[in-house]
Amino acid sequence: MCRKLIYLVSFVCLLGLANNASAEIPRDPNLVIFYSYEDVGMIVPDESGRGHHGTVNGDISECLSGIKWYGAAEFQGIWGPTGYSYLDLDSPNYPAEDIPRSAITLAAWAKCRKTGQHHALMSTRASDNTWVMHPQINDDETFRWLLRTYGGTTIFNLNGVGSHGWDEWLHYTGTYDSVTGKGILYINGEVCAKIDVPPGQPIADWGTGARVGYNIDNARPFTGVMDELYLFTRALSQAEIGELMFSDGPPSEKASHSNPGNGTAIDTTETDLLWLPGAYAVSNNVYFGESFEDVNNGTGDT
Repeated sequence: MCRKLIYLVSFVCLLGLANNASAEIPRDPNLVIFYSYEDVGMIVPDESGRGHHGTVNGDISECLSGIKWYGAAEFQGIWGPTGYSYLDLDSPNYPAEDIPRSAITLAAWAKCRKTGQHHALMSTRASDNTWVMHPQINDDETFRWLLRTYGGTTIFNLNGVGSHGWDEWLHYTGTYDSVTGKGILYINGEVCAKIDVPPGQPIADWGTGARVGYNIDNARPFTGVMDELYLFTRALSQAEIGELMFSDGPPSEKASHSNPGNGTAIDTTETDLLWLPGAYAVSNNVYFGESFEDVNNGTGDT
């Protein structure tokens, strides 16, 4: 976190990078979706670099009280005006190479409400109209992690395992590797349940649907707050999952999270200016002035 005390009289503040040198950002090539939920509008942007933005359907809004100091997403579920809330992943146009087939890691922070129904973190359905996965927080205060291959054949079903309460944060991670045949469910970074199955069973495709927060058949609505959803096409190790839980997500190239925000007009004689500098930025440029246009363009006397 960078901090600078600025003395001024009525100025417009814009924080950003201009003509900065930056190193190439290293990203896990198997990361295909990352929703930080810091920006919730008509879409939730995918920050993995793959562009798999989630289209908001129903009642999802920004929640300021995320698991970390950033925002999260409030899924109102059955208690919202529409009675549902989910992200649509546009499965007909989702590229096959970004669908976890031989291996998977699905991870998210969740704080669920007691509704009398199961809570689906994600739901996908194959081209043969069979269900593919059930990463689920159960109403009976247990968990489920299920995967299927083609024809609706179950690879494994870890169901009724572990325990949880309501209105409290937990970290859910499900992994599977078809080469080793190992399926594991981690809760808060610890092994909750695991199973060994015959190797060589691929996960089915997403041909007829992919959602976050609501089953394809409009059942098991996630109701509560969700933060930092990751999807990988490989099985992360327990150590990597621990790092994922406490990281700030994939590194940002540019400065972000300015306070006051970009383009803010401030009528005061002093202010505290804070921002995240960007993990791979060599320098940050901060512009001040009385003209928003000049500040925005980094020109004039700014």
